[in-house]
Amino acid sequence: MAAAAGGAARGRGATSFQRKAAAGSRLATVAGTRPSVRHGQLLLSSGLPSLDCVLGGGIAVGTLLLIEEDKYGFYSSLLFKYFLAEGVVCGHDLFVASAKEHPDSILKELPAPLLDEQRNELGEEATAVKSEDFQDSMKIAWRYQNLPKMEASPTTSTKFGHYYDLSKTMSPELFQPIKWHSFYLPEELSLQPTVKTRSMNSAYGRLLLSIQRIISQEGFDGSDPQKKQKNILRIGIQSLGSLLWGDDICCSDTPEDIHSLTKFLYVLRGLLRKSLSACVITIPAHLIENKAIMERVTNLSDTVVGLESFIGSERETNPLYKDYHGLVHVRRIPQLNSLICDVSDMKDLAFRLKRKLFTIERLHLPPDLSDTVSRTSKQELAGSAKLLSSGCGAMAIGKKHLDF
Repeated sequence: MAAAAGGAARGRGATSFQRKAAAGSRLATVAGTRPSVRHGQLLLSSGLPSLDCVLGGGIAVGTLLLIEEDKYGFYSSLLFKYFLAEGVVCGHDLFVASAKEHPDSILKELPAPLLDEQRNELGEEATAVKSEDFQDSMKIAWRYQNLPKMEASPTTSTKFGHYYDLSKTMSPELFQPIKWHSFYLPEELSLQPTVKTRSMNSAYGRLLLSIQRIISQEGFDGSDPQKKQKNILRIGIQSLGSLLWGDDICCSDTPEDIHSLTKFLYVLRGLLRKSLSACVITIPAHLIENKAIMERVTNLSDTVVGLESFIGSERETNPLYKDYHGLVHVRRIPQLNSLICDVSDMKDLAFRLKRKLFTIERLHLPPDLSDTVSRTSKQELAGSAKLLSSGCGAMAIGKKHLDF
């Protein structure tokens, strides 16, 4: 009888309520994605694991990543190709838009993915190089020997994204199961030369119509239920805002249509927010003369990363930067499901291009110079270090008896 009473009590306490699964848990089944542990947003890899770590785990689905091109556009094109190559490996759909280079040529130059065996070999080589450098490096003061070592490259504990070999191109067999779309502005102008838009540049209007058509027809619209298996659309737009797009913001301080680019970004973000897609845009920010336009472009982007190359500058021959090829500036980090953004603990970042890999690392300054270097050179290098980061400790510059 006691057992029957306990069963009745459990029957009265039972409930038919079941917690409804969150939308993020259903989206987590999409290949090549993972939910963020901080804000629950679905993330995809940029193709560069060190950049994913800087951005807080990856690029959030439905957001826009703006890359400020370097002076010659060489390193920004590598990040652009990394993003597209990651989409090919993960089986995502691609949309490539350009006014300078044909999308077919861009896809043919994508780097080849590295296998696990090749990644281990590269890791062993990097470890051997670091050990040799440590043996040949100058000994530092004894009080710094017991300090914890810091990793040079930003890393995460979980494996996400792939590595690629820049010395090889991706095999055509990997493109066979991939569905990709292209937008080459000269071809679009020849097909429909009479298309006009009132609110923005004609080239931007054509591009928006193409993106909107693919999102709606291919089933990437999040407002409509998808009948097929869910997938991600990766959108890549190269050198937006340049003169080839019919925009004069790069050649005039007072352009004819000053709001054309900002209107395009405003509408594009609306399309991305309601779709299973992510977009990467490269823009020649160093050519835009009106800084107010660039500030509005930055505010209309979710994530902004700038690349500063050392090619042709004084830093190229400066011993402080001998191990790097440029600096990385994180201008903006998105605020996703939170009032604050996920700020990384790394402020001074630099990149280097090896024979096969492109990496983003912490910028480490040398501890001191050898005795053979003149005092004038020391003062010049100290001035460069002070300009780089005021938080690294102020170094006294001047011909005084005591230097602190």
